[in-house]
Amino acid sequence: MPPQRRSRKPELNEAAQLSDELRAAGYTKRDIARIINRDPSLVSQFYTHHKGAAFVPALRHTLTAIHAGITDTSELAAIAAPHITRRTTAAGTRARVRTKAVLITPTGTGTGRAGAQAIASGAARLRPLVAEAARQRLRLAFTVRMPKSGFTLASGSRADSPGIRRDVVQRTDHTEERSYGSATTGGFDATEFAQRVDAAGGDVTAAVQQWLLETGRIHPGAHITHLEIRTWRPR
Repeated sequence: MPPQRRSRKPELNEAAQLSDELRAAGYTKRDIARIINRDPSLVSQFYTHHKGAAFVPALRHTLTAIHAGITDTSELAAIAAPHITRRTTAAGTRARVRTKAVLITPTGTGTGRAGAQAIASGAARLRPLVAEAARQRLRLAFTVRMPKSGFTLASGSRADSPGIRRDVVQRTDHTEERSYGSATTGGFDATEFAQRVDAAGGDVTAAVQQWLLETGRIHPGAHITHLEIRTWRPR
């Protein structure tokens, strides 16, 4: 019986090689995704589908910054951002990027949701919705879901979300959904909220969590599992 040939391990492309250098420096795939402002699944595709050519310059500059002593992921993201280029087609034109459309109707109504996986990467898919709401000077509200033990105020407390006639949604996994802001109560200024998101390095989850902490609604270390953003045009 002839000996079996061992399958050769495919060589990594440059994006994967640079990612390996970042991982060797102590950064996870999730960290790398935050630095390039993309989903962690894309970083995994550097290895499995040979993607990532558009991010090579950004990854190189990120490594240079790390060697210079810069380690904070938010600072590294700011350094990487100007060097992220769009992929080109064989004809040399810019390739189209498949993205989920952010829908804001002419009345200003828009909704975006982020589940557990998106939350882990900062709910990046919600950032364009917040930015567009700020550009249009809309109002917004949000609903968070987290373990009941993470909240400091009792379920349904008027001090937690005054004026909202929406029951707290309690889940069988001991999490709760609570809403903050509505068209009735006026909600939040999207421009101010967008500034909070920018201050958090584009991390929508962190911006919401910081507001909840500042207003004494959650305990430090409480973990948001789901997030929904809603927008509307003020009357």
